[in-house]
Amino acid sequence: MATVATTKLSSKGQVVIPEQIRRQLGLESGTQFVAVADGDLVVLRVIRPPTVEHYAELAQRAEHEAGRIVPSLPPPLPHQRREPPQSA
Repeated sequence: MATVATTKLSSKGQVVIPEQIRRQLGLESGTQFVAVADGDLVVLRVIRPPTVEHYAELAQRAEHEAGRIVPSLPPPLPHQRREPPQSA
């Protein structure tokens, strides 16, 4: 279930993300977001670096488009995996 909290816009245009939500999502100072506006709805989405799997997928797609076949890549090493935070 979604966590709901209220916040407000400061005179400097800043919005505080409530502590419960920051903890739930593992957000820290310096976390970057993309902001999307649609009518009166504002959505913040965390910008995360691409995973090794994402790069492998892009490489395979590019090779396919170029007309070559790429052998499957080995699975990433455990220290290369980054799981997104689990929501409650």
